[in-house]
Amino acid sequence: MKFTKMQGLGNDYVYVNCLEETVRNPQETAVFVSDRHFGIGSDGLILIGPSDQADFEMIMYNADGSRSEMCGNGIRCVAKYVYDHRLTDKTQISVETLGGIKHLQLTVENGKAVQIRVNMGSPQLDAQKVPVRYDMPLPQIINQPITADGINYRMTCISMGNPHCVVFADDVDGLDLEKIGPCFEQHTYFPNRVNTEFVKVLDEHTIQMRVWERGSGETLACGTGACAAAVAGILNGLTQDTVTVKLLGGDLKIEWDRQADLVYMTGPAVTVYEGEIELP
Repeated sequence: MKFTKMQGLGNDYVYVNCLEETVRNPQETAVFVSDRHFGIGSDGLILIGPSDQADFEMIMYNADGSRSEMCGNGIRCVAKYVYDHRLTDKTQISVETLGGIKHLQLTVENGKAVQIRVNMGSPQLDAQKVPVRYDMPLPQIINQPITADGINYRMTCISMGNPHCVVFADDVDGLDLEKIGPCFEQHTYFPNRVNTEFVKVLDEHTIQMRVWERGSGETLACGTGACAAAVAGILNGLTQDTVTVKLLGGDLKIEWDRQADLVYMTGPAVTVYEGEIELP
């Protein structure tokens, strides 16, 4: 199988051009290639295919083989892949995902896409659609209590095409995410599991974030999570409508146009290497 290893702020995936390649067992393939000792090493597998509704389709699997709706860092790399590999000459493209069709604007330098701005769509706050099954029937889950591993937190729940639980904290560097993360991911409140963002507000234009992604564990960055964290900061009166999200892998610029109810994410995409691997 021919593949390309790509990363957005260290959130790395194995990409396969399924306009030319066929991946017969994507769930098993995702687990195999994601292994950082016996495989290629990645946060998951992303297949790029044709679409009847958009320019391309992004089909995404987590490192544990589970299917995921969307990935903000991943979709930026999809845009770079299709442009750099001359699958399109357009600098504005659309990509079909399980989380809806996303529209992307590419910044090109020396014939390569280097920066991508993504229209991530509207944040979904309806608790039933995130989904969240809370103790009481609330239309939205904003700054509500949750207990995980015996510790009380407050959460704001948002879907950006996939479910997110945002928790604000005074310190995120010292958190033991290997212990805390699974408690949120598997919590009974979240029937589809959940991505959890632990966020420290540095100022009204800047936040620091660590993320535990369902099916992958802690990652260096999460685009949809950064969007959810920015929206949560605004909803809780902690930040302005445009923020810089500082992740372990680098920075993302997130804007929430509240009049249009659209979230925009801007960040880099990088090709690491290309290769070929024999599947078991």
